[in-house]
Amino acid sequence: MNATDSDALLVEQAQRGDTRAFEMLVVKYQRRIERLIARMVRDVDLVQDIAQESFIRAYRALPQFRGDSAFYTWLYRIAVNTAKKALVDLKRDPLVSESTLAGSNVDDDETSRPTRELTDGATPESILASKEIAQAVNAAIEALSEDLRQAITLREIEGLSYEEIAEMMSCPIGTVRSRIFRAREAIALRLRPLLDMRAGARW
Repeated sequence: MNATDSDALLVEQAQRGDTRAFEMLVVKYQRRIERLIARMVRDVDLVQDIAQESFIRAYRALPQFRGDSAFYTWLYRIAVNTAKKALVDLKRDPLVSESTLAGSNVDDDETSRPTRELTDGATPESILASKEIAQAVNAAIEALSEDLRQAITLREIEGLSYEEIAEMMSCPIGTVRSRIFRAREAIALRLRPLLDMRAGARW
């Protein structure tokens, strides 16, 4: 059974009043939703609250879910709308300060944990260079327009297909490809001076 089929089964059970089935969907997607919201809100204190509100709204709207799209696509749209509403309500600027960026990571995957020990072959200089590049990438993503940032995040961070992104963003696949291309170009433009400088450095 693939993920879509298992989601459909859990949704069907939840629609019949099985709260544990919905809890399983929450457990499955909570981290992805929090990561998505953190990309939009960038206030670590708000991320979990908005994620929780998103799931509450999804639960309340579950009787209206007809399965025309994948459950995650439907949930994603609810989370995006909830985060946008929170930003409007709080009159917060979604642009991030550098200090907020440093403390807003809600994903504890190995790739995103602060480096506490040197890995084989790693030097303090190479680790510093990697952190600088990562910060530059984050800054470049933040500087993108909302539609480009959303498209590149779904593709490169969430790993979704062009078809899935087109469905989530309610636009043609050609538009998705164009947005991702433009986002990559903009990020590369911001990174080029840093990479050129690193290429000329002697470690």
